Amino acid sequence: MKIAVTAQGPELTSAVDPRFGRARCFVVVDTETGEWAAADNAQNLNAAQGAGIQAGSTVVALGVEAVVSGHVGPKAFATLRAGGVAVYTGAVGTVADAVEQFKAGKLNQADNADVDGHWV
Repeated sequence: MKIAVTAQGPELTSAVDPRFGRARCFVVVDTETGEWAAADNAQNLNAAQGAGIQAGSTVVALGVEAVVSGHVGPKAFATLRAGGVAVYTGAVGTVADAVEQFKAGKLNQADNADVDGHWV
């Protein structure tokens, strides 16, 4: 399965970014092969508004089946759901840790956003 993990840097050793829309980047990991690549999200770091929607559109375009993050706001959640991307929250540690948490079924599959928009 191809998943995108919100990250503070472009490596498997980077810390998980608890924010989805304003995450520094997304590390896309194939959970079956272990192959991975980073996708930049810098355009949304300081966006006045719309970061969640834009980040959601970016992730949908990457062709992932799931997003793994600390938290996901309402507009991002709606964009991801419309794109057929499952959302898993509660990830902590490094990107590699989050991938293992996902594979072990330790993350929450979200039915809706778990934070309000524009939270910090």
